[in-house]
Formats: sequence, C-alpha cells, structure tokens
Amino acid sequence: MVRDIVIGMADGLTVPFALAAGLSGAVDGTRIVVVAGLAEIAAGAIAMGLGGYLAAKNDVEHYASELHREEREVMERTADEEHEVREILETYGLKPEQVEPIITHFKANPKVWVEWMMRFELNLEKPHPARALTSAITIAVSYIVGGFVPLTPYMLTSTPAIALQYSAAATLLALFAFGYMKGTFTGTHPWRSAFRTTLIGGLAAAAAFGIAKAIG
Repeated sequence: MVRDIVIGMADGLTVPFALAAGLSGAVDGTRIVVVAGLAEIAAGAIAMGLGGYLAAKNDVEHYASELHREEREVMERTADEEHEVREILETYGLKPEQVEPIITHFKANPKVWVEWMMRFELNLEKPHPARALTSAITIAVSYIVGGFVPLTPYMLTSTPAIALQYSAAATLLALFAFGYMKGTFTGTHPWRSAFRTTLIGGLAAAAAFGIAKAIG
C-alpha cells in the first residue's frame, strides 16, 4: 500500500502542477486551467489506477503460473528439486546431515515443499486475492488527492499569475513533505528523498511553464 501511495501521490503532485504552470504562461484566466486540470486529474487517476490493477493482476497470474510449474516439478523431477533444496540450504551454512531431515519432511509434505520453493527459490510471495482492486483504488485516490494540491489555488482566484504563486508554494511544500515521508517509510534518507522529490517536481513545472510561455 505504501508503494501504491508513493506511485499515485508522486504523479498526482507533479503532473497537474506542471500542466497548470504551463497553462498559466499561455492563458489570461484560470477557468481553462481549472477545466484542463480537472480533466487531467480524472484521466490520470483512471490511467494510473488501471495500470496498478493490471500490474497486480499480472503478479497474481505470474504467481499462479509459477506455482503450477513448481508443483509439477516436485512430482515429476523430484531429484532435481532435492538438489535445489540442498543448494539453497547450503548457502545458509547447513551441512548435508542437517539438510537430509528437511528434505525428508518436504517429501512427506509436498504442499509445504512447493510453498518453500516459491519463497526461497523464486523469491515470490503469494499475492492477496483482493490486491489488484485495492492497488487500483489506492493509486487512483492518491493521484486525485495529490492533483488537487496544485489545482486548488486556481479555483480560488481568477488571476493565473497569482494562482501560480500559491500553487507553486503549496505544491513544492507538499512535494517536500511527501518526499520526506516517502524516505521515512522506504528506509532511505528522508531529507535526501525530500529534496530530490521537490527538485524533480519543480523542474517539471518550470519546463512546462517555459515552453508554454515561449509558444504563447
């Protein structure tokens, strides 16, 4: 869920911010910015949510495919699977005489054997059945929440230049706070994550604003 929030919030803060900033350099009023921003938030949330759903469904299908293959190999290529178990356990420092009782236990419990191989040979965890829908909703909602941060100032004023100032301040502050929390949750350096996230979002908005201003 943390990963999905990071994906949705990061894009939700950055893309609408860049769009609003870019339009601010080309229009006289904020109505077009608000309409375009709302359309982008809706389209972005749907696209991001669908992407999260398909990715999670792919994880489920991949796990099921590998599980079926592993079940077949345990039954049909037992000797090869025993050899793989020995190789894996030896990397943990177990001696041959310590490994054999484990293999005997696995042969008596094929289901446990398959689950162990899925985790320690293939590094796959069984996905939650509802993961796809939860992932889609989490990403979409995070995108919407993030998207309204840069867009709200344009709803409260009719002057793009003034709205842009408040939007930039609010979004950069949100990017900094989000980057810091992301670094805390993911185990990276919080301050480094905060500065990196803020820099990327700021550069995206500045580039969009400059291009729109030059074209307009």
